[in-house]
Amino acid sequence: MSDGASTPDDSHMNGIESDGETSALLPATATADTAEWQATIEKVVRNVVSIHFCQTCSFDTDAACSSEATGFVVDAEQGYILTNRHVVGAGPFWGYCIFDNHEECDVYPVYRDPVHDFGILRFDPKAIKYMPLTALDLRPDLAKVGAEIRVVGNDAGEKLSILSGVISRLDRNAPEYGEGYSDFNTNYIQAAAAASGGSSGSPVVNVDGFAIALQAGGRNDGAATDYFLPLDRPHRALECVRKGVPIERGTIQTQWMIKPFDECRRLGLTSECENMIRQQFPKETGMLVAEIVLPEGPADTKLEEGDVLIKVNGDLLTQFIPLDAILDSSVGKTVKILVQRGGKDVEVEMEVGDLHAITPDRFVTVGGGSFHNLSYQQARLYAIAVKGVFICEAAGSFRFESTDSGWILDSIDQKKTPDLDTFIEVVKNIPDRARVVVTYKHLRDLHTLSTSIIYMDRHWAKKMRMAIRNDQTGVWDFTDLAEPLPALPPKRCKADFITLDAVAHPAAADAIKSFVRVSCTLPLKLDGFPRTKKVGFGLVIDAEKGLVVVSRSTVPYDLCDMSITIADSIIVEGKVRFMHPLANYTIIQYDPSLVDASVKTAKLSTVPIKQGASTIFLGFNQNFRAVLTPTTVTDITTVAIPSNPAAPRYRAINLDAITVDTGLSGQCGSGVLIAEDGTIEALWLNYLGERSHHSSKDVEYHLGLSAPTLLPIIDQIRADTVPSLRILNIETNTVQMSQVRIMGVSESWISAVAAANPSRHQLFMVRKIDCPPSITADDYQSLKEGDIILTLNGQLITRVSEFDIMYNNPVLTALVVRNGQEVTLQVPTQPTADLETSRAVIFCGAILHRPHHAVRQQISKLHSEVYVSARTRGSPSYQYGLAPTNFITAVNDVPTPTLTEFLREVVSIKDNTYFRLRVVTFDNVPWVATMKKCEHYFPTVEFSKVEGVWTRKGFGEDGGVGGLAGEVGGADEGGGGDVEG
Repeated sequence: MSDGASTPDDSHMNGIESDGETSALLPATATADTAEWQATIEKVVRNVVSIHFCQTCSFDTDAACSSEATGFVVDAEQGYILTNRHVVGAGPFWGYCIFDNHEECDVYPVYRDPVHDFGILRFDPKAIKYMPLTALDLRPDLAKVGAEIRVVGNDAGEKLSILSGVISRLDRNAPEYGEGYSDFNTNYIQAAAAASGGSSGSPVVNVDGFAIALQAGGRNDGAATDYFLPLDRPHRALECVRKGVPIERGTIQTQWMIKPFDECRRLGLTSECENMIRQQFPKETGMLVAEIVLPEGPADTKLEEGDVLIKVNGDLLTQFIPLDAILDSSVGKTVKILVQRGGKDVEVEMEVGDLHAITPDRFVTVGGGSFHNLSYQQARLYAIAVKGVFICEAAGSFRFESTDSGWILDSIDQKKTPDLDTFIEVVKNIPDRARVVVTYKHLRDLHTLSTSIIYMDRHWAKKMRMAIRNDQTGVWDFTDLAEPLPALPPKRCKADFITLDAVAHPAAADAIKSFVRVSCTLPLKLDGFPRTKKVGFGLVIDAEKGLVVVSRSTVPYDLCDMSITIADSIIVEGKVRFMHPLANYTIIQYDPSLVDASVKTAKLSTVPIKQGASTIFLGFNQNFRAVLTPTTVTDITTVAIPSNPAAPRYRAINLDAITVDTGLSGQCGSGVLIAEDGTIEALWLNYLGERSHHSSKDVEYHLGLSAPTLLPIIDQIRADTVPSLRILNIETNTVQMSQVRIMGVSESWISAVAAANPSRHQLFMVRKIDCPPSITADDYQSLKEGDIILTLNGQLITRVSEFDIMYNNPVLTALVVRNGQEVTLQVPTQPTADLETSRAVIFCGAILHRPHHAVRQQISKLHSEVYVSARTRGSPSYQYGLAPTNFITAVNDVPTPTLTEFLREVVSIKDNTYFRLRVVTFDNVPWVATMKKCEHYFPTVEFSKVEGVWTRKGFGEDGGVGGLAGEVGGADEGGGGDVEG
C-alpha cells in the first residue's frame, strides 16, 4: 500500500518492528537475472495487478483510507485475486485493479481472514478483453531456506517493480506492527528483499514461476528485511471459495508464539519431552508456547501463559499450520490439549469456538458515530475478553473530549450496553436532542471509567442504520433500524449564579450574571472551519429577549446545534440571529421564558476605551473558571488576523485590537474589560488565525473589541430587525506619515490627520481587494491596491471605526491618493445579505459550496462557484485527488459555473461509472480529474437554507455511511480537519 496523507497503509504494515530478534539475512542477488528468471518474470507479471482501493469508513482496527497495493490472479476462470487482509480490510471496501496491459476492472471482497494477513478479491474475467488471463499456482511446500525468490509488485506506488531476495528463515513469529491490525498464530518467512509501500499483496515466486509466499510487511529502518506469509491457509481458503463452501475457522482464543528449545526448557519443558520432540521432528528448533489466553474464552482457566504445547488430540505438534488445521476442522467440537507447565504434564479439554462469530461483520451508525461488537483482533491486542461495544467512529454526538479512537462503550442513558443488540434497543428509545450520560473506557486504559454527557443528534444524522457485510456481492448492505423519537419539550428551570469573591470590585464581580457558556456543534464542515465543536463564553446584551454576543470563532456559521448554559445549571437551545462579516462576533438568542435565574443585561459603554486607561479584566480560563484582575490598556492598534493559505476560513480584518497588561489575557479566550461601575468597555474575544507549519495546530489570538462598535447592531436586533450591512470589499493596513509623504500625500492632509487623531497619526492604504462575489459579477471595484484613503463621504478616515460609514451607504465618495495624485472616486459597497454560505452539496465524499468570503479575500479570480471546502478520507474525492481549495469548472466538459448546474450534471451520471471533472487549483493551475461515482457508500446530498431553516435533500441511493458517519459530518480534511488539528 503506497503512502497517502496520514493514512494507515504500508507505513504501518511495513513499519519498524522491534521484537528483539536479529535478522538472519542472506545477501540479495545483485547480478543480472538469468534467461530462466527472465522467462519466469515475463509469465508472472501478467498475473500481477495493481489494486487501487478505499476503505470507506473506520472499522475495527482500520481507519478510513485511500491507497494502493498489489495482488495476483489465483483463478483466471472464476476471477479471484489474492492479496493482503490489511488491503481488503475488515470493513467496507471499494476498489478496482489494473492489469499489466492497463486494463481495469472492479474488484469485490469475497473473503478476508479474521486473523491471518490474506484476503481474496473477485473480479469479472470477461472484463479483461485484450490479454489472456492466467493464474499463479500456489505452492507453499516450495518455500525453503536458501531459495532464491522474486517479489513482483506495485512497489512504492510504482506500476511494477521486481525485487530479488533469498529466503533466510521459515520460522519467525508474525511481525507486530503496534496498534491496529497484526497477524498472529502463524509463522512467517523472512527474506532479504527490501520491498516498500505498495508492495503489500505481491506474489513471492521461485524460479519455476510458482507463488511460494505472499508479501505482507517489512522493516523500514534501513534493514533490507521482508516478511512473507506462508500460503498454506490461503490455499485452503481459495479451494473453499472455488467450491462455494464456507471457510470454517476455529479458535480457542489463545495466542501462541514460537519459542526456541532453550527458552522452552526455562518454562518447564522436560528433557524427556524435548528428546521425544527432537526425535520426531529433527529439524525443529522450537515449540509453541501460550502467549496470551483471553479471559472468558474457551481456554480461560484451562491454559495459562507460558504453557508449552505438546499434543493436540494425541498428536505431537510443534507448528502453527497443523494446529490451524485441527482447530478449523473442529468448530463446535471438543479438542484435547496436552501442555507442560513448570515441568508437569497438564491435559485439558475445551470446545473450539467459531472465529467468524467473534469477528464483526456488521456495524450501526447513529448520532454521527459508528459502533460494532469488539473484535477478536482488538481483544487479543489488549488481552481482554471478546465482549463489549466498540466505537469505531467516535464522531458526531459521540465525539468525546479526546479525539482518540479505541473507546469501549460501557453504558448509555444509565443502561448497560454489553453488546451491539442491547445498544441498539437502548438508543432507539433516546429522543432527539436529549442529553444522556455515557460511560466508556479506552482499550489502552481499562482501569479508568470515563463519564460524559452527550447531546443526541437525531435530526442532522436522522437515520439509525445497520450495515451488514455481504460476501456474495462484496458490498455492505444498509437497512434503517428506527425512526428518531421527537425531541421532548423544554422545561423552565431555576438556578443561581455563583458569587465572585472580589470585594474590591463588587460591580465587576456582579457582571458574572451577564455571562453564559456557549457550546456549538457543527455537523458539516463548511467555510474551511477546522473544528466540529467549539465552546466559549458569551455576553448577555438583552436578558429580556435572550440575546447574547459571542466570538465568531465559537459560532462560525448557522448550520449548527447550539447549547447555552446559564449559571452553570440551565441548558437551553440557541439560534443564530446575526453574524458580523468583519468584526468576529455572532449574536445568538435563547428563549428567556425557560430560564428562572437573575440573568443581567450587560451595560455597554458608549465611549471608546483609551490607551493607558485603567480597567478590570474579567475572563474565563481554559477550565471555564472566571478570573478577575485590575489591569491597564497597553495598546490599541489596527490589525488584521493572518490568513490561512492552505484552507481559507473566516478571519477578522480591519479591526482595532485592544491589548492589556495582564498574563491572564493570554489564557482567556472569552471575557470583558469592565469599569469600576460595571460598565462593559470592551469584549475580550478569541480570534481564529492561521495554521502553524511547525505544530500543525491553529493559532488563536485573544484580543479586545471596543464595546461602542456593537451598539448600532444591537439596537437593530433589539428592534427585531436583521441588520443589512454593506461593506467595502477591501483589506487595509495603516501607513505612517513618513510613508504617506513619500507616496504623495500633501502637507495639508498630514496636518489634518495630526489634528483629527492626536494619539495616532495614521492613514489607511488598500492592501488587498476582494474578488467579486460571483463569477458573473463585474469587477466594479473602483479602488485599487496601493490607494491611500483620505476621506469617505467627506469625512477624514484615521480610525477603523470611521469606516463604519460604509455599513449604510450603497455608494461612497472616496478621495484617495493614487500614484501621487489625489483622485475622487464613486465606490460601491457590497451587500452582505448573501455573504454567508446557504447551500452545500456532498458529492463523492467532497463538501462543495459557493466560495465563502475568506476565499474571495485571498484570491484574485473566482473560477467557478463550485468550491471544494473539505473531503472525507476513504472517499472517491480523496482517492482521485480532488482536494480542498479546488474549484470545479466543468463535468464531462459541460460548464458548471454554479452548484445548480453542477448538481444537474452529476445526478445524471450513472453509479459506478467514470466521469471527468475540470478543476482549477487555488493557485490558478487547471487540471482534469477522472473520478468514479460511488452512491452506495457516498450518496449525493444537498443542504440548503430556506427562510432561515436548513433542509436536507438526498439523491440516488442515499444509502451509505462512507466517512459521512451516517449522513453528515465525518469529513476530516479541509480547513484543518479533525485528525489533522
